[in-house]
Amino acid sequence: MTCAACANRVERALNKLDGVTASVNYATERAIVTGAGADLADRAASAVDKAGYDATVRDPESADELAEQLTIKRVTALRRRLIVAILLAIPLMDATIVLAAVPSLRFPGWEIVSLLVALPVVTWAAYPFHRATIRNLRHRAVSMDTLVSLGIVVSFGWAAVSVLLPGASSTGGHWPGLSSIPLDTGALYLDVAAGMTVFQLAGRYFETRSRRRAADVFGALSRLATPTARVLRDGAEVDVPTGQVVKGEVVVVKAGEIVPVDGTVLEGSAAVDTSVVTGEPLPRSVRPGDPVIGGTISTDGRLVLTATAVGAHTQLAQMAAVAEQAQERKARIQHTVDRIIVWFVPAVIALAIAVTAGWIVSGAPFQQAMGTGIAVLVIACPCALGLATPTALMVGIGRGATLGILIKGQDALEASGVIDTIVLDKTGTLTTGELVVEHIDPDLLRYVVSIEHNSEHPIARAVERRAEADGITPQPVTNFKVHPGQGATGVVDGHRVAAGNATLLQSEGITTQPAYGSAAAGAGGGAAGSVVYVGVDGRIAGSFVVADRLRPTAGVAVEALRGQGLRTVLLTGDSEVVARAVAAELGIEDVRAGVLPADKAAVIERLRAEGHRVAMVGDGINDAAALATADLGLAVVTGTDIALKSADIILVREDLRVIPDAIALARRTRQTIHRNLIWAFGYNVAAVPIAAAGLLNPLIAAAAMSLSSLFVTYNSLRLRDFGTEPDPE
Repeated sequence: MTCAACANRVERALNKLDGVTASVNYATERAIVTGAGADLADRAASAVDKAGYDATVRDPESADELAEQLTIKRVTALRRRLIVAILLAIPLMDATIVLAAVPSLRFPGWEIVSLLVALPVVTWAAYPFHRATIRNLRHRAVSMDTLVSLGIVVSFGWAAVSVLLPGASSTGGHWPGLSSIPLDTGALYLDVAAGMTVFQLAGRYFETRSRRRAADVFGALSRLATPTARVLRDGAEVDVPTGQVVKGEVVVVKAGEIVPVDGTVLEGSAAVDTSVVTGEPLPRSVRPGDPVIGGTISTDGRLVLTATAVGAHTQLAQMAAVAEQAQERKARIQHTVDRIIVWFVPAVIALAIAVTAGWIVSGAPFQQAMGTGIAVLVIACPCALGLATPTALMVGIGRGATLGILIKGQDALEASGVIDTIVLDKTGTLTTGELVVEHIDPDLLRYVVSIEHNSEHPIARAVERRAEADGITPQPVTNFKVHPGQGATGVVDGHRVAAGNATLLQSEGITTQPAYGSAAAGAGGGAAGSVVYVGVDGRIAGSFVVADRLRPTAGVAVEALRGQGLRTVLLTGDSEVVARAVAAELGIEDVRAGVLPADKAAVIERLRAEGHRVAMVGDGINDAAALATADLGLAVVTGTDIALKSADIILVREDLRVIPDAIALARRTRQTIHRNLIWAFGYNVAAVPIAAAGLLNPLIAAAAMSLSSLFVTYNSLRLRDFGTEPDPE
């Protein structure tokens, strides 16, 4: 495909098949075809062939390599034609202009020589445009290549008629846009034909290279996986293709090597560089029991892993798949552009003919009318319009993938520009989701861990982790009893022990003194934790706080969100006291506490009913409905699959600054698309009247049209620098 009109034609051909829905992306050169039947692929390929193009079923294993080979082949062919065109066109243009302006320098047969020099340029060098035009006409269609080819053929044809049939050339008038040169020779139109070919080839060459670079940004994620893995089989380390690793096998990763699969560390410790997958700048220390992600790098240690996910099930593979699906989808605004392009090209041809006829009727010399019509034909090419959206989507989504931000589709981009409120789930999102015991006396801990060792409560696990860290082992317990919602009791080393809330201790006949709770709460960093009282032999022995700690970057992230003009709301099922303490520490004023999981979506609905455009950040099953209800849903990748499926943006990086980064990237991509479209529309709207008025030389029109496409492409490529430079916005 050579332009957006080609993509539209292929898409229409596919959608005419019974029971088939298809979407064709010009930037990625792929078609997503949905339908039933074992022969779907054959029917789709046949429909594409009848439309004048070739198609093959994409093989995930070899697709990237094949696309790379085809792109290199295309770029090489365009470069070869461009070099030949430049080497012939520059002396041709210099000679014809000088000889046309200074008759005394002319020699016999100079126009025939100019014609022969121009011939390879307008035939062999311009062949890609002519080939596409012939193919289109064969199928009763037109494209942007039709405009280019028509401009070249008309210019060269008129020059040939003027040279071979001198009587057909009339004198009078001046060259459009170059009034100092009289129009007394048709050879000047060779400049238009040759120059237009050079500019269009240059534009197509650099555009193809730029699209390749844009695809490289996106494809970087897919290329992170290592092709081989070192597996322990029969007691020996064996190198096998990564695709042959089986879940549950033991994999060895040496220092400096890429982790081939997702796994859990069995032996060893190392600093793992996760920047290529999650965008986190600092290496993460891992030890036995910690998870590792395929595609990351063990920088300084040998790790022995148990493979937990392999092949297409690894986090890296799923990230690549999500990103790929996202950049293949079309934004709603792109569908509008596609509809415009369908009628735009025929309208331009009709306009060029009308302008030429109008100038002739007004009494202008035929050469001048022809030049004006050619200028209109070329300057109105909507190439930039077709590239505006897909190139920005490709680069923006690809850049996000390298930063740990997976934008699942264009809906996220469109919603990012209108949201004014962001709702933040507390547990597991702003906090670590793992309870920790704050400031407990070792003697008290010995009693508590002995009791809690027999419990399944999350607080019990927190107590066990603290005891293990302090080197305290549980003692045998007799008469153990769980009191649901209150705590647990038992006999430890002959002492009756009760650990739980004030209600439990009161039922044991123990009075809880406020001082204990206040002191524990103060030591635990405020009211953001739960106070646990401990009674021994009927008397209060002390208390401690179990808290869910805030993530280190939570405060910075919330501040950044406010800096983006967003109102922040804390949403949690915790008590009002705990929620207010967390909100105060983060500077969040709007708190919605005590919200049951089933009611979270209702809170989002109420905010929307109040006129707010809402984004929701969550991680768990209980957030899934709220994520789907919000205008923009962002899910932390450590959460559940259901939450991830409900979100518009998936946040892979654990650093919470990824939240404002994701919104900023989505907004930046959206703004880039809009600016591309404004430029493309504005360029055509402004340039066509100028050309129709005879104020634009056809040669300049050809250059301007090429530069317009390059501007749009390179403006999109600026998204590659997102996150590495201060945002110009």
